[in-house]
Amino acid sequence: MIFSARGLAKRYGSVEALAGVDLDVEPGELVGLLGPNGAGKSTLVKIAVGLVRPSRGTATVCGAPAGSSSARASLGYLAELFRFPGWYSADELLGLHQRLAHSNRGEEERHELLELVGLADARDRRVEAMSKGMQQRLGIAQALIGSPKLLFLDEPTSALDPAGRRTIRRLLEELKGRGISVLLNSHLLSEIELVCDRVVILLAGRVVAEGAPTDLTRARGVEVETDQGVRTFEQAGREDAPRLVADLVAAGRLVYGVRVLTSTLEDVYLEAVGET
Repeated sequence: MIFSARGLAKRYGSVEALAGVDLDVEPGELVGLLGPNGAGKSTLVKIAVGLVRPSRGTATVCGAPAGSSSARASLGYLAELFRFPGWYSADELLGLHQRLAHSNRGEEERHELLELVGLADARDRRVEAMSKGMQQRLGIAQALIGSPKLLFLDEPTSALDPAGRRTIRRLLEELKGRGISVLLNSHLLSEIELVCDRVVILLAGRVVAEGAPTDLTRARGVEVETDQGVRTFEQAGREDAPRLVADLVAAGRLVYGVRVLTSTLEDVYLEAVGET
């Protein structure tokens, strides 16, 4: 198991940020972490990377206790509100983080990472001259220094335009293909639905829903367009569509289209957090 949390709890005075969370991340798995503000997402990530100690429970990274030297060496982290020195070039910034991470792979590693995130031609460009999207990709590159097996990414597509979000999605898919696990904290449900293998929804410090996006959604009926207009069969599922079409045709109707209706991840999320 790349990451495992058991009964993870954290209390800040009278505020219970986490109330006993169980969560696993498998090798090469991309897991989306969802929840409203104050649900406990950031606290969970901070415990995992060793910035905060739990009040109760355990968390491990590659079998080592979260926060230990071995655990930190196995993970990479990109905070939501990261700030890099604007006067550093991309190459200099990665060199700084190599020293911080005690990586000895030098220029070879920096070149590989800049190539991976599409910044090979910008290695000498200063951070302050980069777009938000370029800085996000550079942030992911620094998180990959030392060849971690697990990445924690906090809102990596925030403030990006659609083209920038698509670039980050493709990068996440590339990381998954390389066997790197990712725990992605995001408010953008559409992004989570597109790239994640599994979704975990937190509310008030507890897991209230978990599963693959396709497993969490459910059928909402079958919609059939005929010469008399559109009819919706609310209790029907995908397996009922052929019979419905056959019955309509036998009744003399012309059928122009069939659509199986399902709930979206947004529907599932709003229902799970009680905002339907």
